[in-house]
Amino acid sequence: MTPFGAKLRLLRAERRITLRAMAAALDISPAYLSALEHGRRGAPSPGLIHQICEKFGLIWDDAHDLADLARVSKPKLRLDSAGLTPEQTALANRFARRLRHLPPATVAAIDTLLREGEDPIVS
Repeated sequence: MTPFGAKLRLLRAERRITLRAMAAALDISPAYLSALEHGRRGAPSPGLIHQICEKFGLIWDDAHDLADLARVSKPKLRLDSAGLTPEQTALANRFARRLRHLPPATVAAIDTLLREGEDPIVS
């Protein structure tokens, strides 16, 4: 599940809106909405994000936060290792193989480490 999909599902559940009703309100198929929520589809278009914000009454920071989640919700990642050192390439491959099996505390620790010194606007 992607961060965007998890948030979308939470918003829908909090408001007790069925997947079918939500899909109908957005004029998309229930299958597509389910795929978004479960991370089988990439981020939706800006127009669909806007529709979702309108449906849930999200404005300002909440709407911006949802759009940010969509930007970081790519279910299929690709890493170009050209120009990386052999050690960096090996680390990236090892990380890709093990990520699914890392405990939540380890994921949180890695995330904290990677965010250190990061530009908050880019994240």
